[in-house]
Amino acid sequence: MSLTVDSGQTLQRCLALDIGGTKIASAIVKNGEIQQRKQISTPQDDAAQAMNQTLAQLLKEYEGQFDYVAVASTGIINQGILTALNPKNLGGLAQFPLKDSIAQHTDKPIGLLNDVQAAAYAEYQLQNPNDVQNFTFITVSTGVGGGLILNHRLLTEPNGIAGHIGHTLADPNGPVCGCGRRGCVEAIASGRAIEAVSSQWDEPCDPKEVFARFRQNDEKATALVTRSAQAIANLIADLKIGLDMQKVVVGGSVGLAEGYLPLVQSLLSELPAVYHCELERAQFGQDAGLIGAAYWVKDCLLQAKNTGVVYG
Repeated sequence: MSLTVDSGQTLQRCLALDIGGTKIASAIVKNGEIQQRKQISTPQDDAAQAMNQTLAQLLKEYEGQFDYVAVASTGIINQGILTALNPKNLGGLAQFPLKDSIAQHTDKPIGLLNDVQAAAYAEYQLQNPNDVQNFTFITVSTGVGGGLILNHRLLTEPNGIAGHIGHTLADPNGPVCGCGRRGCVEAIASGRAIEAVSSQWDEPCDPKEVFARFRQNDEKATALVTRSAQAIANLIADLKIGLDMQKVVVGGSVGLAEGYLPLVQSLLSELPAVYHCELERAQFGQDAGLIGAAYWVKDCLLQAKNTGVVYG
């Protein structure tokens, strides 16, 4: 992502947008605080045209109240265009020119990144940079995603793919993932993967009920949750040995489910010490994307003031 900024421009107020598959959140972010938060449903019918109209309306509603725009979005942001490893997840928004759509309605600087990358940057603000140079945020929810920070820098370039760690290999004989590959972490550890199994039980249930049964020591539920946690523990071990990760923060509806992270920690501790890594629960809630995007784009713009152009 290329950003330029007038050397005299102030960067106090951010219009942050978080675009998901079902909702779009918007807010003014100033000094890390959320103001004037709004939330609407993501357009589903005539998605591209409706998204253009929605973005135009949001820019109009916040007009005159922001110095720059920061967007966190599901999918992959590549050269300002919204794509995905599994285009079906985006419906009619596959190949949507997100940056150009916004730029039609403002002359302020615009920065875009993946929503999990944004959440990773938000969580990293809570870390001591003297202690943590290499950091990963993992969300285990409907899918599995991540954001990678190496030497204090969030990885986003060159094609916006960095952090899609849910599509690393967990089991070559496992289920086929939505991306088309067999045995991805997401196809084994995610809420969708859990439900694919539990929905076929004699007493079918959703992931929430699976975890309720897990906490009651139900044998099948425990085995299914352990299968998920084992895939995440192995993923963390791979990140530690491959990238020398110092800390991993875990979030998402599955990742934050009661009993899940301690199980991941226990399974990780069974591996040789070189694979061990400090784990923490995510601290930011539903606004992690808004806050992380605002921080990241501002940092990119501040760097641009000194260099003229920065690639995020």
